[in-house]
Amino acid sequence: MESLKRRAAFKAVAAGRRIARSGFVLQALTRQAEGDNMQPRFGFTVTRKVGNAVVRNRIRRRLREAVKRAAGHAAKATDYVIVARHTALTLQFERLVTDLSSGFELLARQDTK
Repeated sequence: MESLKRRAAFKAVAAGRRIARSGFVLQALTRQAEGDNMQPRFGFTVTRKVGNAVVRNRIRRRLREAVKRAAGHAAKATDYVIVARHTALTLQFERLVTDLSSGFELLARQDTK
């Protein structure tokens, strides 16, 4: 799983498509062809409004694992940013994975329109 690291990449994705779920907001932006490396890239945003450092890190770990399990539904050559909400901490894990999978598929369908 490749990740986004630079602020410019996060800001670019924020200008793209988005979909809201109970535990997070999923943002997506299709990137231009960069050669052979066309795998999706993921970034995570967990703000201080969500909780203290322990809570934020726990949410980030849960989201990272959920993305690993749902990454098969993500479109190639697309950057995704997952903006966490506080409910991501208490939401059932399987629901988190299902919401991510459906979000990836819905954003992929929006891209083809």
